[in-house]
Amino acid sequence: MVSGLPCIGPHRLAGRVILAPMAGITDRLFRQLCRKLGAGLVVSEMVTADKRLWHTPKSRLRLDHSGEPGPRSVQIAGGDAAMLADAARVNADNGAEIIDINMGCPAKKVCNKAAGSALMRDEALVADILERVVSAVEIPVTLKIRTGWCDQTRNALTIARMAESAGIAALSVHGRTREQRYQGQAEYDTIARIKSELSIPVFANGDIDGPEKAHQVLAYTGADAVMVGRAAQGNPWIFREIEHYLESGNFLPPPTAVERADVMTDHLEALYALYGEYMGVRIARKHIGWYLACAEHGEHWRREFNTLEHCDEQQRYLKELFAENSPFAHIDGTRAA
Repeated sequence: MVSGLPCIGPHRLAGRVILAPMAGITDRLFRQLCRKLGAGLVVSEMVTADKRLWHTPKSRLRLDHSGEPGPRSVQIAGGDAAMLADAARVNADNGAEIIDINMGCPAKKVCNKAAGSALMRDEALVADILERVVSAVEIPVTLKIRTGWCDQTRNALTIARMAESAGIAALSVHGRTREQRYQGQAEYDTIARIKSELSIPVFANGDIDGPEKAHQVLAYTGADAVMVGRAAQGNPWIFREIEHYLESGNFLPPPTAVERADVMTDHLEALYALYGEYMGVRIARKHIGWYLACAEHGEHWRREFNTLEHCDEQQRYLKELFAENSPFAHIDGTRAA
């Protein structure tokens, strides 16, 4: 294991590659899978700080961390400091071991509610939120931000300093402004500057899509870990591949067809068990679709799979794909360009 692994409060990370929180993606099943395949830390989908909305099926599932090994990191989102502090307390009481504050989400529906990355436009509110949430719980609190709202307001360093002063235990920085969303290329100069001035762990996020890129970003920024988001969709093996490269300088072979079959089949069955047949089938289109699309020439399989309406149809389709004479059984696992 890589020496000098970072700590978040009393929790030492198991590795230097973290699964980023992604709404509608990093549910309990995907977090457990990524942890099994080498993620040093996994962070939940963001949970609204408004407890009035916690009665919905979606929120109830997001608040359920039963069976998850620690440390359990729960991300909360909102624009009201008192409400965020209260949400932090409730989640801590319900088993969270780390609270993560979302100030990085660029989604319009989040920013329109003065939450996510929109908070970075109001530094006074940011300070109030940080102080209240940190004071509300005895467990570590982390923060996720972007470089700023737009090119003219890149204030990530200012907020990073505020975070450290408020007692934030670790900081994740996505190397884009909110205005960029996920367009263009992430920049890492801001992350390097922040790391050079802070003593708390700093995690670099944005365009980490493989072992070499992770190594380059860690070397350039001096960050304590990298955070992987979209590149893990359909490719949960990326965590062990990056960790192996960081430790040895060598590439791991891609997963075998047998392992891909086992992981995808188990994931499919787990989706049905957690969400039920109706929702499980629909959520499977997303996750299994990513697995298929990651394979060379896999876009055709993804489109076919997404037309299937029932559990038995999806199961049969995967079984046929994994048959010995199927082209899928002989792909090398390379992500499609």
